[in-house]
Amino acid sequence: MKHVAIETQVRTKAGKGVARKLRRAGQTPGVLYGPKAETISLSVNTHEFNMLLNSAGGEPLLFTLNLGGNGDSSSHTALIKDLQLHPVDDKIRHIDFYEVLMDEEVQVEVPITAVGKAKGVEADIGVLEIIQRAVKISCLPLAIPRDIQINVSDLGLGEAVHVADIKPPEGIRLMDDPETTLMTIVASRAEEEEEKEEEAEIEVEEEEEAE
Repeated sequence: MKHVAIETQVRTKAGKGVARKLRRAGQTPGVLYGPKAETISLSVNTHEFNMLLNSAGGEPLLFTLNLGGNGDSSSHTALIKDLQLHPVDDKIRHIDFYEVLMDEEVQVEVPITAVGKAKGVEADIGVLEIIQRAVKISCLPLAIPRDIQINVSDLGLGEAVHVADIKPPEGIRLMDDPETTLMTIVASRAEEEEEKEEEAEIEVEEEEEAE
């Protein structure tokens, strides 16, 4: 996990009109909250925040939020809990920061990544179908991984990977139901069509024999 710092401004006013003014001024509105802290309304420089996201290259970010304005000059460690995007241009309109303590575990979702080529796919009879693209984990903030990798090389047609099959890195606990299916190998369309043709031929043969 990458640890970065960003300057923020505490907001005393809220509402759609205030948010619009902030965005026009190059600021993105947001809030900071957590189990042991009061909710704080704030804003960050839009360009700086986007630069940090882009430089992370998909790696999770742990923020040090340096608060300024309204007589507040404290710092808080936080994760991004949610990003509200514009429905048309996908620009970030609001940020939810969740305050964390470095010595206490947090629960977050991380993506899962298939590694290798499954036997069922290698034989050109199946395709890898992703059922669930992320898993919930619990760990210390700095131990949050970019993703959880799953080796699917030995996966054959009709076989599946469940949460119980994952061996997470040290210090990480999986929080999803162990029986949850994450990915499976299903018959390819060509294979399905071939099976249907074979079934149809068998039915014709059986009808001819009956006559």
